[in-house]
Amino acid sequence: MSNRSTFQPALHAEWIKIRTLRSLVGSLGAVLLATVAFSALTAADDADIDPLFAMFFGVSFGQIAAIAFGVTAVSSEFQGGALRQTLAAVPDRRRWFAAKATAIAVPVLAVGLVTGAVTLLVGRAAAGAGQDRPTWAEGLRAAVGCGIYLTLMALFAAGLAAVLRSGVATLSLLIPLLLIVSFVVGDLSGNVADFLPDRAGQVVLHGDWGGSLGPWSGLAVTALWTAGALCAGAWSVHRRDA
Repeated sequence: MSNRSTFQPALHAEWIKIRTLRSLVGSLGAVLLATVAFSALTAADDADIDPLFAMFFGVSFGQIAAIAFGVTAVSSEFQGGALRQTLAAVPDRRRWFAAKATAIAVPVLAVGLVTGAVTLLVGRAAAGAGQDRPTWAEGLRAAVGCGIYLTLMALFAAGLAAVLRSGVATLSLLIPLLLIVSFVVGDLSGNVADFLPDRAGQVVLHGDWGGSLGPWSGLAVTALWTAGALCAGAWSVHRRDA
């Protein structure tokens, strides 16, 4: 039997799990609502900040919902022996983890792109004609980058959840990183904080940046963090008992 023919049923099963778990569907909705709401409030403010980032400032809050989505999708497998039942149906652990990661990435990317587009439109409307608004080219770059960034952060969280095998432990690690380190240490550009997964990826949401990373190189750094977390997660699933 080919890898493709065995991967598709595994992916279909993971998609059913995500579609039928209301907390996961709610997390996807929260990505859109939190991002757009906080972005609209910031874009309407006359504060002297990067106009493009003001429009997409809500991503800092929407990413929490994306992370919760990735963490919950993986950590639920480690509750009540669910992983043993899953592996009985899909014995190849790496193939199962690849299916899980794909089932996480696709809906987050779709919601993330919609979120980016809606945030751009709402942000431009909230900014008003009298304010210095970014160009449409900058806005479209940020909108696409928003979808990619949210997807990478959800997968990064999913990889860590596979290593830690606990949703609480994973969120306890990531939430302080995003809400404390990024807001306190991360404001100092030009240092190691620029290479944190969230700070690097959010460069794509800025019109001006003073660090060593640009919009796409910043996303590349986040992608490296994500790849590392997913590899660690795959190794953990493959080597440890269910």
